[in-house]
This record gives sequence, C-alpha cells and structure tokens, in this order.
Amino acid sequence: MRQLFLENADGGIEKITSEKANPLLDLYVSFNFSRLRPSLFFLPAVLLLLIAAFLFMLDALRAESYILIQREYFFMLNAALSQYPEMQYNLTETGNTLVVASLLSIFVLHAPKIWESLASALLVSCLFSSVLKKLFHVPRPAAFFDNGSFTIIGRTLSGHNSLPSGHSITIFTALSILMFAFMPARLINRIFWCALFVSAGLAFVLTRVALGAHYPIDVLVGGIIGYSCALAGIFISTRYRIWKWIGNRKYHPFFIIAFTACWLALAFRIMQEHLFIFCLSLFVLTISLYKITAAYVKR
Repeated sequence: MRQLFLENADGGIEKITSEKANPLLDLYVSFNFSRLRPSLFFLPAVLLLLIAAFLFMLDALRAESYILIQREYFFMLNAALSQYPEMQYNLTETGNTLVVASLLSIFVLHAPKIWESLASALLVSCLFSSVLKKLFHVPRPAAFFDNGSFTIIGRTLSGHNSLPSGHSITIFTALSILMFAFMPARLINRIFWCALFVSAGLAFVLTRVALGAHYPIDVLVGGIIGYSCALAGIFISTRYRIWKWIGNRKYHPFFIIAFTACWLALAFRIMQEHLFIFCLSLFVLTISLYKITAAYVKR
C-alpha cells in the first residue's frame, strides 16, 4: 500500500492511498477528480441556453436561418485561417478518436484513472454527437454554399450533420479530462491552467471552420458539449467504477491488441496522408506499446 500527501484547495493536507503499480500520478489524478462537484455543469448549461436564446431572438432556429446569420463570420474565419492549410489540417486531426487514443495511450500504464474517465466520456460524447446531428440536420457549408466561394481543405464534407461538430466534442472531451486531471491546487495557477486549455481547445476547434467543414456556432456548441461529456465521464467512472479493470495488469493484453490495431491504422493513414500529427501519434503509441508490453511481461 502506497500513500500520497496532497495539498487541497484550502491549503490543508489530505492523505490518499493506492495499490496501483505506478501510484503517484494516478493518485494525484484521482484526488483531483474527487474534488469535482456537479455544480460544474452549471456553466455549460448557461452557455448553451445563451446560445439558444441568441438564436431564438434572431429567429435562427431553422437550419437555413441558422446558417445565414453566421455567413459573414464563416467566410471571414475560413479565409483568414485557411492561409495555413497544412497546420490547420494537422491540428484538426486532434479531434480524430484514433489520434486521441494514441496520444493518451501512455496513461493506461501511468494514470489509468484518466482512461477510466475517457472511456465513459467518449461513449457519452458519441451518443450526444450522433443524436444531436440527426436532430438538428443542419447542412454543412459545402452542402449549402457554392464550393468555390470558400476554401475547402482535405475531403469535401457535404452531409446534413453540421451541428454540433463531432471533432470539437472529441477535442474538448479529451482536453477537459486532462485539464481536470492535472489541475493545480492554488487558485491563481488554476486560472492560468484553465485559460491555457480553453485557448488551446478553441484553436483546435476553429480548424473545422478553416477546413470549410463547420460553421462557428457548430464548433462552439461542440466544445461546450465536449466539456460536459468530460465531466459526465469523470463522475460516471468515479461513482460506478465500471472501468476499474483498466488499471489491472492482467488486462494489459487487451490494450496491447487494441493499440497494435491502432498502430496499424495509423501506419495506413500515414501512407495515405503523411501528416505530422499521425507520425507523432504513431511515435507515442510505439513507446506506449513497448512500455505496456514490458510491464506485462515483467509481472
């Protein structure tokens, strides 16, 4: 049994224990998750209500009017951001679940609490994304505007599933879990920490506008939903412990097989599109596979 003493938000010292093989980081994450309260759902709820009220006031609750009120901002952002196509294309792939799983793969060994929350959060986000896209049925920019009037980077997406942005949901789900997992104890540090993650998240999700795949409100709503899904994933995994087996070494072969499949998928994507983000994900995944395999063999 290992013990860790951590300073709480009030300046006091709390002791927590763990039987994990690599406990310190996982205990720190577990401690941060335990401090979260359901009141954190208040902010995203208010933001979504404000967006809904804004659309209602502009009579923009129908798909066509929803698109037209954003037309000027969509063209402006698309023109400005698409000047850096390679960077935008790389950054937008951080919303690819394959990339997220690869970049966070090392935490299976060192901080499984992150993966416990991530598993629940991604399931919740997948449900919200699929249901809301079908419910709103908003045509993407390429399905509504003349494709020659704005810049499209990569594959042309022309379905009627623009709202909310699925990539934005995934990005903010992963970033929010990491933000809460490593939240500093002191208030001033927490403010800078949250500002850093929110800024990074906005930079990532706006790439969806740069690529001509989404409207600005699509990515804002997706980001807010992603944040909410991260909170839901943390609370679900903490309360019900349905993923507690993730930190157990005897289940490492499952991750070795799953990550090997991810490795092959990434290698195939690199052959199709030689993007830096795919190469980076493959590099991180290779290290994770080696470490997880070595840990399992040594047990």
